[in-house]
Amino acid sequence: MTERLRRIQIGGPTMNNKKIVYQVFTRLFGNTNTHNVAWGTIEENGVGKFSDFTDTALNSIKALGITHIWYTGVPHHALVGDYQDVGITCDHPAVVKGRAGSPYAVKDYYNVNPDLAQSPAERLEEFKALIDRSHKAGLKVVIDIVPNHVARNYHGLTNPLGVEDFGASDDTSLTYHKDNNFYYLVDQAFELPTYPEHSLPLGGRPSSMSDVPYVEKPARWSGNGARKAKPEFDDWYETVKINYGVRPDGTKDFPSLPNDFEQWDQMARYRFWQENSVPDSWRKFRHIAEYWLMLGVDGFRYDMAELVPVEFWSYLNTAIKHLDNEAFLMAEVYQPALYRDYIQLGGMDCLYDKVDLYDTLKGVIQGKQSSDAIANVQAQLADIDASMLRFLDNHDEQRLASPQFAGDANFGKPAMLLCTALGRGPALVYFGQEVGEPGEGDMGFGRQSRTSIYDYCGVPAHQRWMNGGQFDGGQSSDNERQLRAFYQRLLNLTLTESAFDGDYVDLHVENRQRGGNYDERMFAFARSDDSQHLLIFSHFSDKDKPMVTLHINQMWVDKWQLQPGEYWLRDRLAVENSSANCARLSVTKQAATLFVPAPAFAASVFDVSLALSEVTRAAN
Repeated sequence: MTERLRRIQIGGPTMNNKKIVYQVFTRLFGNTNTHNVAWGTIEENGVGKFSDFTDTALNSIKALGITHIWYTGVPHHALVGDYQDVGITCDHPAVVKGRAGSPYAVKDYYNVNPDLAQSPAERLEEFKALIDRSHKAGLKVVIDIVPNHVARNYHGLTNPLGVEDFGASDDTSLTYHKDNNFYYLVDQAFELPTYPEHSLPLGGRPSSMSDVPYVEKPARWSGNGARKAKPEFDDWYETVKINYGVRPDGTKDFPSLPNDFEQWDQMARYRFWQENSVPDSWRKFRHIAEYWLMLGVDGFRYDMAELVPVEFWSYLNTAIKHLDNEAFLMAEVYQPALYRDYIQLGGMDCLYDKVDLYDTLKGVIQGKQSSDAIANVQAQLADIDASMLRFLDNHDEQRLASPQFAGDANFGKPAMLLCTALGRGPALVYFGQEVGEPGEGDMGFGRQSRTSIYDYCGVPAHQRWMNGGQFDGGQSSDNERQLRAFYQRLLNLTLTESAFDGDYVDLHVENRQRGGNYDERMFAFARSDDSQHLLIFSHFSDKDKPMVTLHINQMWVDKWQLQPGEYWLRDRLAVENSSANCARLSVTKQAATLFVPAPAFAASVFDVSLALSEVTRAAN
């Protein structure tokens, strides 16, 4: 526990509570191989290692403005490689997606992916050393827990004493039992799905197991809940669904939460779950989470959390916070109707803001939506905005710079400004995003426009920044270096300015109603607290526009104590302090007007309070 308390202090002080998460696909981050052969082997295409996260690499990530690093693909998942020499059973390619395997088909929760280690036999020790290096760099560590499903061939090699594998004690003669870990299709054998021609196992290339049948009897429900002995290809056929005490008819075999549960404090919630019996799978995942916390992990990203009952999340997250109140818990939830339950009852720190802000920004960037839709998102999520994780890139989505999304990485400037500043919640950057990685190429099982999460490959724009381990952009283009420098200015600014943790002030709606030259490709608002007022402007266009006129109504003139006069406001995100990067604020007794430069891809932050203080100092 002393070690846990020490590590809570990692990261150093900031002026606000902002968190910036850097997602790295761990096996791709350090890979310098540029061959990128479709369905390529680890020998052909290479693989990154834990050891590639050197002090230099981690310090460069910290300097970008990062507080948490999410190492994706760490728990040992099913893959095609042969590690029998260290006691790992081979995985059948018929139930592995790609050659490198899906990180969301976990095979062993008490160890890590052998591909990532210099010495596979010492893989867990190598990851623990990476945790230590990350902490030394001031970064908190997040890994995945995938609660809804596990790999079909789940098998723990290094389970702690007394820990059983999932399904080890199941009664397979029953479709359902509260303490069974899986659901069974009794007396039916599992059959492989019919694969499309473009997605044959290993791309149709032979392997040592090509002629070995995959055997599973009785068959189990697939990860997405498909109740068929022969799932469809689009079902999550490589995984099996975990039973959380939900009967096949949907009724629940565990305690319901009291009506006023959201009002209970942490200790009352903890006592509630200590006094109630829960299904075996709940206890297994609690032990897994506690195991990783005690090894030094600082938090978890929960895959497809909405497919697991909110009662389980209350149970698990209450136990985690009891052990470490500072543990960071972020969850993938795509149904807005569930947001508040998973935050207020389930105890999540933050949820993906995918179907609201992400989808809206994508529509605005592509010219399919007006920026008015952003104001609607802000209004709908205002009460929980501190719990919404904003992003433009992640491992599931099309790369921002891809032709299928924005086609120009510079759209990330105005959009990322909104991701970091629109709400008080955390923001996420996916590695390579900050240098404009477009996700080109078909690597095998993965899809065009997304960096593959199933295949061995390199990430070209990131490799250029990596520069053989220097992490200095020595091989990057000027545009890539300039883009990363912008991200670094933006992310660090959001960590250090107190107003980003203050109130949201809408400037968009009134200015749209007024007309003028403020249009549907722009979005303006302010963030304000007792000591600082920031005016924020984004321009979602690749064309320069004339100076834009923004009106600020009397209420904010009075509240911010703006005195009549003319003020020049420097853009805090600009590289140079020149008149071209300044806005002019004109204040009268009735209102204020901000004249804002609107070049292509503008992303500007103007500090009103700073300008006023400078005027005051000059007057004195």
